[in-house]
Amino acid sequence: MKLVIMTKPTFFVEEDKILSSLFEEGLDNLHLCKPGAEPVYSERLLTLLHEDYYSKITVHGNFYLKDEYRLRGIHIEDATTPPPAGYKGNISRTCHSTDELREAKKKSGYVFLGNVFDSLTDSKCKATLTQQQLEEAAHNGLIDKKVYAIGGMTLETIRAARDLGFGGVVICGDLWNRFDIHNELDYKELIGHFERLRKATN
Repeated sequence: MKLVIMTKPTFFVEEDKILSSLFEEGLDNLHLCKPGAEPVYSERLLTLLHEDYYSKITVHGNFYLKDEYRLRGIHIEDATTPPPAGYKGNISRTCHSTDELREAKKKSGYVFLGNVFDSLTDSKCKATLTQQQLEEAAHNGLIDKKVYAIGGMTLETIRAARDLGFGGVVICGDLWNRFDIHNELDYKELIGHFERLRKATN
């Protein structure tokens, strides 16, 4: 199973140090997702990371960053929006229903499907797919190695995603909730949890 780490939606002081440590510990697929933020802040974060890590980063929005920093690829937040004109490179997408999967997989290296469970980062984002819908999609071959589960993914729910045939999981809140950006400097617990997530997806 593939393990994708999604950045925290907001920027914070220790972010570059934590991301560098995660890459050193074996992270090979980071999604840089900062909804609504000025692109200059994403640029600043990227300049603080070693360029060896750029090929492991996929950007949501601000797609020019892909070429400027030679990033891994771009992520489109729905199943149908075309990539930028003339774009060549890796594309991933988010699907919000199982019906969207078949077509989206043809146009993408991999796709996120969610929300599989209630979000851990946004209490308003509830699960949008029922267990029955997921089981039917798995039975019909729509969920496969190119489909990654997103939404409420934790150490505990990785097993459920694996049983349904997902090829990967996207972790956000389960990791970032282990570090208080306002009161902590020590992020050992977060790195330790990443190690557990990595083992669970191997």
